[in-house]
Amino acid sequence: MRFHYMGKYNGYPKSLPSREPVPGAVPFREPKDSKTLGIVASGIALPLMIGAAILYFVRCRGTWNGWGFILYFLSFVPHEFLHALCFREDVYMYQNLKQGMLFVIGQEDMSKGRFIFMSLLPNIVFGFIPFAVFLICPELRLLGTFGMLSIASGAGDYLNVFNALTQMPKDSLTYLSEFHSYWYLPARPQ
Repeated sequence: MRFHYMGKYNGYPKSLPSREPVPGAVPFREPKDSKTLGIVASGIALPLMIGAAILYFVRCRGTWNGWGFILYFLSFVPHEFLHALCFREDVYMYQNLKQGMLFVIGQEDMSKGRFIFMSLLPNIVFGFIPFAVFLICPELRLLGTFGMLSIASGAGDYLNVFNALTQMPKDSLTYLSEFHSYWYLPARPQ
């Protein structure tokens, strides 16, 4: 992996890395603009947050841990680095902190399984594992708060996983170009 920090994202998708379309590649059916994506992501995040909050309060009957909130905000960059580690080639990181955006883009081909793993890895490491530890040891409220927030903030990643599971045929490959994901079936050797 070759990591490139690109600085502030200017809001123009055409300014992001793009690649030549693969013949026969099919774009994922996904929200076409950031406003629609925000609405869809909120529709995913809200039930996750409510569910995790209910489990949190049932398990510890306590208040949130303030350090868990701080740790959550400190995990934004490491979250993106975990995504980046799943790429073998160039990966580009952008931010627009005013809009709460931090993301990575790589243009290489990925199998369905590796794309799903790449999408879920930060949510597993920073969300599900800490929250599971908290459920076992409820006195670790820092992990409970941190895990709960991290699980809910992975909504965009879960949308990518859903799209891959429901749209990509077996043995297909996927790649990113600008803000969009595409899949295609590679040519079989004759």
